[in-house]
Amino acid sequence: MFEMLEVFEITDFTTASEWERFVSRVEEVLNDWRLIGNSAGNLSLEKGEYTRGTWGEKSLEINFADFKFLITHHFLKKGEKDTGKDNFEEDAFPLAMEDLLCMNNDFPPHAHCLVRWYGIREFVVINPSTNYEAIISESKCNLLFSSIAISLANSGCQVPIFVQIQQKWRQMYAGECLGPGVRTDFEMVHLWKVPSQYNHLSGLLDIFKSKIGCNQSPLPPVNITIRFTYILQDWHQYLWPKQPPDLDTLLGGEVGGVEFGKLPFGACEEPIIELYLATTWPHLPEGTVVDNDVYSDLDPLQAPHWSVRVRTAENPQCLLGDLLTEFLKLSFRKESTEDILGRRLVEDEGKENSDVSTALSKLTEPAATVPISKLSVSNMVHSARKHIQRQRHDDESPRNTDILNSVLLYLFLDAAVERSSENSKNKASEENSCEKAEQDKNSVCNLYLQLKSAPIDSLTYRLALCVCLANYNYGGLRAVAHLWQEFVLELRYHWENNHLIYGLAVGPPDLRCCLLHQKLQMLNCCIERKRARDEACKVLEANKERECRVSDGYQKSFPVPESMIVTTTASSSTKEMSLGKSCDSRSDSEEEFCECLSDQGEVEAPYTENKKDGSKSNAEGRLHPFKNMTLLNSQDPIYVPVTQEPAPMTEDLLEEQSEVLAKLGTSAEGTNLCARMQSECLLSDMESFKAANPGCVLEDFVRWYSPRDYIEEEVIDEKGNTVVKGNLSARMKFPDNMWPETWETARILPACRQRRLFDITKEAENVLHYLAVQKPADLTHHLLPCILHAAILKLKEEELVEDIPSVKKSIQQATSQASILLQPHIHDNKKLEDFINQLITMETVITQARSLKAKFVVNEGESEEDKAEVEKFVISLLEEPEVVVSRAGQGPAGSIIHRLFVIAQRASLLTPLEEDLGNVRKPNGVSIKVPDFPSPAGREILLRTCVPRPAPYSKALPQRLFCVLLRKEFRLAGAFSSDTSFF
Repeated sequence: MFEMLEVFEITDFTTASEWERFVSRVEEVLNDWRLIGNSAGNLSLEKGEYTRGTWGEKSLEINFADFKFLITHHFLKKGEKDTGKDNFEEDAFPLAMEDLLCMNNDFPPHAHCLVRWYGIREFVVINPSTNYEAIISESKCNLLFSSIAISLANSGCQVPIFVQIQQKWRQMYAGECLGPGVRTDFEMVHLWKVPSQYNHLSGLLDIFKSKIGCNQSPLPPVNITIRFTYILQDWHQYLWPKQPPDLDTLLGGEVGGVEFGKLPFGACEEPIIELYLATTWPHLPEGTVVDNDVYSDLDPLQAPHWSVRVRTAENPQCLLGDLLTEFLKLSFRKESTEDILGRRLVEDEGKENSDVSTALSKLTEPAATVPISKLSVSNMVHSARKHIQRQRHDDESPRNTDILNSVLLYLFLDAAVERSSENSKNKASEENSCEKAEQDKNSVCNLYLQLKSAPIDSLTYRLALCVCLANYNYGGLRAVAHLWQEFVLELRYHWENNHLIYGLAVGPPDLRCCLLHQKLQMLNCCIERKRARDEACKVLEANKERECRVSDGYQKSFPVPESMIVTTTASSSTKEMSLGKSCDSRSDSEEEFCECLSDQGEVEAPYTENKKDGSKSNAEGRLHPFKNMTLLNSQDPIYVPVTQEPAPMTEDLLEEQSEVLAKLGTSAEGTNLCARMQSECLLSDMESFKAANPGCVLEDFVRWYSPRDYIEEEVIDEKGNTVVKGNLSARMKFPDNMWPETWETARILPACRQRRLFDITKEAENVLHYLAVQKPADLTHHLLPCILHAAILKLKEEELVEDIPSVKKSIQQATSQASILLQPHIHDNKKLEDFINQLITMETVITQARSLKAKFVVNEGESEEDKAEVEKFVISLLEEPEVVVSRAGQGPAGSIIHRLFVIAQRASLLTPLEEDLGNVRKPNGVSIKVPDFPSPAGREILLRTCVPRPAPYSKALPQRLFCVLLRKEFRLAGAFSSDTSFF
């Protein structure tokens, strides 16, 4: 029985379908973006606001079943003056309809294609999401159109909504805009070829009038705006002015290779590809011009409005950018100099110098990649060069040796011409003083302080240029390793022969510079003190010889002081010593005392500690009296002693010292050890003070050395007189204070007989060892601040010639950014690559300006105003998307553009180019006229009117048709409004 019952299937038609959900979702998005309601207003746009203004957009994904759409809201951001509320009229047209007739922003150069075609400032686009197929079928298109119409009607949104159909590259859109009693339909036609009957203005007017279907007689006038675009690609006589340098002839000039001090600059190809000239006839009433298939009035020279834009090459090859990029790549290499140049160099050095005298030194000295054992100058230089030549590959050119010699002569300018040691010193001093004077005059030279680089024209700065150019032009990594090894050998030659290093300021290392520059300054400081010590030894020996002659009356022999016995013993193994050699070749760390350099005061007679009577005649190492003060225990004046200068230190040594002191901790033992480590200089000063002031006490030393720690008070003595009495400060009386203990242990020794605080031999060898073990990647890190410093200066120099405000501002920003990137212990390769790309962009802009200036040359005899106008026009081409040509074809810039087109036309049609700009005769004698301009690459015609539609008694509504006619494209974008209340 139950089986006989009929089963009824109930369909619930109240359940929302996928289409209804899609419509509802569109309405929700419009409501969330606050696009609901009246959008009308009296916000009239200023001329060019679409170009100058900022466009914004926001997007969201919505689904139609399992198909994803992307809905995007495009809008022109309002300025500060437009942020106020507008007084909307109840029945006013939507804002989009008013924009259809606005004539202030036709043909914006950089905007959405719908903005250019319809002139609207706000709209919504729905298009298939990424990786989803295009909407091609007619049924799907109609479904989307109906969805939009329902959403607009339900929500009351007056912002036009477009749907992208067909393939994306075709840029086909259809849309709708609804207002109170009005509707605008946005339609589009896209063809491959231009129909012959619509290839001119008259045919397009026929389409427009037939589409609006107005029955009024006479018809309202149609406003016409026409733009023809001409493309210039053949520059002909205006070749790219910046040719790549001939790298084979860089060293053909004077000795020293001056080209090594110059960074290459400019693009290797033409940076300007095309010039687009847009000739515009704006707001023409219908009938004022004739353009049909037979005749046209549209002559570009007669166009009242010209505008120009250029298309530049994408990422052109630039010399400075390539140089910096290749140099940065060195920082990623892990090979050492030994790996690059071969190990046989080190092995052969060990065989040739494996005698007994160097056996102990080889056991005790640390192993180095490049040998730094103390060899004679001739041994070191000649054998090293011999082995380097032996290690070269067969495919290397003998020219590399000449290039290397030229680089070394450029780096060590004192080697180009033989100079005496004194002349070298004077020259270095003069160079440094001139350099400092120039730095004071020009703040650009002080850029190295901000970048922690090195002074301009210093040895480090020149080394950075040479390493960078050697890597770029002369062999890459191997050339850099070879150059660096020779550079270190040359430094050792200077050290062993007491030659000051050219291009380094005298004095201690400048901690404001890069670490490599500090190391070179440290080595130069060692050479300077070594030279001064040797000169002091010679003066002392001469004085002793003169005293012996006077006392003995004959010149036969003289006794050698005890202090010189050590020197004689230490150098007894050396048979001959050149004048440039140091009189003391042993390490300064030995316990015996030796002569110390004293630039202040004269070297007096030796003082023996056995004389302790405190007489004034026993004083040594005095400079001058100190503020008319006298010793507390006598009436002798206090003299300022000759003291040793503290040992100079580089920033890495200071960091090591700080780490050691920090590891000692804050315990009593650690604090005591720290104080002892830091009291070495104090002990030396105390000994010098004792030698200069016999009979002095600790209070006398404190009065000179630290006046704040000696407190004087007025007291009344036993006789009732007011006297001044002084005492040490409280901190000096602490039990843990090191000063009293140090004073007790201090001997009476002048500075000239003390153990040196600065061990020049040890420090020099440490510097040479540090330099020798540097890998090319390490060298790149050291020299990167210098090469970026040089690149910024090069950009400033080139920008100063071209005078480009945008580049000048970018250089200032890049300088500030570089000062952060180049801080010690901060090495972010990604950020450095981005920074170099910024420099490449600036170089590209400068080369573009140079190219344009070479083409836009004002003829002689033109006024200064015309020249200034052309220069301003050229700079504007680089900074603005499209530049208006003043006075169109009749102005100075327009005349140059006209000449460029004429030359290009003649070059494409005639040979030779030197013929006059007249008629050209064919071989058969028929004369033809060469047009000044080619056929336009693109034609854009904008038609606008306001007519009642669809009935004669309907409201007069805006109608618009934008026509694009290209060689292989024909597009019509129409916006046709109709009255929905009365029709």
